[in-house]
Amino acid sequence: SEASTMMSPEATDLRVSLVQADTRWHDPAANREMYGEMVRSVAGRSDLVVLPETFTSGFTNQTVGNAEGMDGETIAWLRALAAEVRAVVTGSVVVRDGERYFNRLLWMRPDGSHASYDKRHLFRFAGETERYTAGSQRLVVDLAGWRICPMVCYDLRFPVFARNRFDATVAGGFDYDLLLYVANWPSPRHYAWQIENLSFGIGVNRTGTDGNNLTYLGGSVVLDPLGQPLVECGPQAQVVTTTLSADALRAHRQRFPFHLVAVACSVG
Repeated sequence: SEASTMMSPEATDLRVSLVQADTRWHDPAANREMYGEMVRSVAGRSDLVVLPETFTSGFTNQTVGNAEGMDGETIAWLRALAAEVRAVVTGSVVVRDGERYFNRLLWMRPDGSHASYDKRHLFRFAGETERYTAGSQRLVVDLAGWRICPMVCYDLRFPVFARNRFDATVAGGFDYDLLLYVANWPSPRHYAWQIENLSFGIGVNRTGTDGNNLTYLGGSVVLDPLGQPLVECGPQAQVVTTTLSADALRAHRQRFPFHLVAVACSVG
């Protein structure tokens, strides 16, 4: 039915900005300055600004020298920045919580409140499992009537965790309307974005070369509900803003009700 494929009736078009740059290795102050200037360039013109994974340090296993507490400078900076640009600002940082370290995505709202998500799937091949603690719960947040599910890099390789479930008894039906990944994908795994989940998709990567001599080619994207690119970034540092159409997603779900086929198969 039409009601079963609807987003929240409050959902309007969503302006999103992708920010990719050459993250300075182990230099939080320089990264805050650089990314702050880039974010300010879209002040008043965006609802959601997305930074890469570990944007204050680069993807590092040197947690002791690079982790901050939740009362650290980066949290305060993010809070002030989101208020200044009047948008949600999100990205992940290395966070210390007691004796544990997390690759933590921070979802900072312009009113100063925030949510967080700890990367669930750690990249064992780079030793991330030896330094960090994995999260356990995925996060879904609301913004302008959109339900948004933010994740971190290697989570993308585990599609069951990102499944967009459907429940006809719940308003809106779907778990989320936008699936979002912040990442540090090096050049051998450059184009990782394979997202088609009856939702829009966003992937934001970094550029440049890090302290481990790994090269990153950017390639941040916005994908439509069929997984086709609406925006594709090149390898250079840049900020790109586009608008996601709520009506387009509603129409897609009505035209291609794949979720109803899945329900029928599971029941039958």
